[in-house]
Amino acid sequence: GANPVIAIGFTQAPAVKKVAAEFPKTQFAIVDTVVDAPNVKSIVFRDEEGSFMVGALAAQVTKSGKLGFVGGMDLPQIRRFECGYAQGARHINPKIEVVGSMVGTTPSAWADPARGAELARSQFSRGVDVVFAAAGGTGLGIYQAAKDSGKYAIGVDSNQNHLHPGTMLTSMVKRVDTAVFAAAKAVRDGDFKPGTQMMGLKDEGVEWALDEHNQKLVTPAMKKKLDAIRADIISGKIKITDFVAKGSCN
Repeated sequence: GANPVIAIGFTQAPAVKKVAAEFPKTQFAIVDTVVDAPNVKSIVFRDEEGSFMVGALAAQVTKSGKLGFVGGMDLPQIRRFECGYAQGARHINPKIEVVGSMVGTTPSAWADPARGAELARSQFSRGVDVVFAAAGGTGLGIYQAAKDSGKYAIGVDSNQNHLHPGTMLTSMVKRVDTAVFAAAKAVRDGDFKPGTQMMGLKDEGVEWALDEHNQKLVTPAMKKKLDAIRADIISGKIKITDFVAKGSCN
């Protein structure tokens, strides 16, 4: 009798596809992937926009001119984060170097903090001084390695600034709360529409996190620069390549 039924994460797609067909009068929503069905609303985020923002911040903070990225499972959706991050960094400094690593090719890549820490330390040894992790639970090892090495880390999805204040430069936040609230409200108000909804900076679907845990790391000049970049992305003045749509970052 529950309505709507809301699933979080692309791993839920097969279940939603199966069950939505079994309950055609129930309205479903799924976050972070697309399920094409007449009673399913798919909510996906412009991860490349939020990643562009944190890349632009990292490029303003780095002393070495080398940034790192560690992804979890090697998927186009995770390459989208890496691609957006690199574009944001190069918007600030076209000569900046971005070193990328992926943890693995199976779902276990999301839950391997030891491997994440190993990859982060390897990047630090190559001169990287800011690392962005899009690796689920594996990120905890990456953040700890950054703290232990005296480097900066960038969190993902939720605001993770509180995990290691002073180490966490920022977090690339996806507003799953906003998406879920909007989907539930649409059902209540009789405005539910199936299909795909994209949420980016314009829709407050993605953001970079600034709070009491990292405000000492972000100068007023950096914030002003990021505010200008956000406005240019929303207006379309800055064009960002979406790895998933294009199949490459070029």
